Amino acid sequence: MGATVINILAIGDVVGANGCAFLRKTLPAFKKFKHIDVCIVNGENSAQGNGILPQSAEHLFASGADLITTGNHALRRFEIYDTFDNESIPLLRPANFYRTAPGRGYTILDKGSVQIAVINLMGVVYLDNLENPFDCIDRILEEVKDSRIKILDFHAEATGEKRALGFYLDGRISAMFGTHTHVQTADAQILPNGTGYITDLGMTGPIQSVLGVTPSLAIQKIKTNLPVRFENPDGPCRMEGCIFEIDNKTGKTLSVEPVSID
Repeated sequence: MGATVINILAIGDVVGANGCAFLRKTLPAFKKFKHIDVCIVNGENSAQGNGILPQSAEHLFASGADLITTGNHALRRFEIYDTFDNESIPLLRPANFYRTAPGRGYTILDKGSVQIAVINLMGVVYLDNLENPFDCIDRILEEVKDSRIKILDFHAEATGEKRALGFYLDGRISAMFGTHTHVQTADAQILPNGTGYITDLGMTGPIQSVLGVTPSLAIQKIKTNLPVRFENPDGPCRMEGCIFEIDNKTGKTLSVEPVSID
């Protein structure tokens, strides 16, 4: 880690066994090449099918993740509940879940010279009826005010909700990246008051897919509206994400670089 600059890599939703395998193949060398200090990986779809399991979480950590965020599928697999409740494991679920949910929605990464607050939130437009994310983040920012660098994974469906929260937090956090839609957006930028931003990181998984799902199964679901067991196809994969170069002294983002590696 440089004396005044920290490089944070955020990786978009890792999908299934093939996404996990491609992450393991690609991430370690890329981190070294780009001098990455902290790597945050969204792993809510890392288990085969969907959700996250202890085994897939361990795989992501072993592949180079310093912290795992999740989203609406975070608690789909009950086997992961004890892992979420283990505060020594840097695994987050959205902070605006009901308080009865296992786990926590933010944590502090201690990197020695700097403490990094990482927060996980979920949107409410077209998704579940949760605490308003704007109210939730206001409360959390008061609780982590001593951390100069603050990073947010906003797992949300609606582009407008993501953009609105980005501008709401501009200058109050170091960087915000969106997850959930699995398609990388072309709006990586630094907002007017110094917050790094991208609406969606994209996905780590099979390229020839519908958001990681075998196309014929996604088409069947859409055409019939009947239950379909989704599967993740084989074939070439892609790792997508974004690098945020952040000033360690001010907590502001200096540069934003989208990542897409086949």
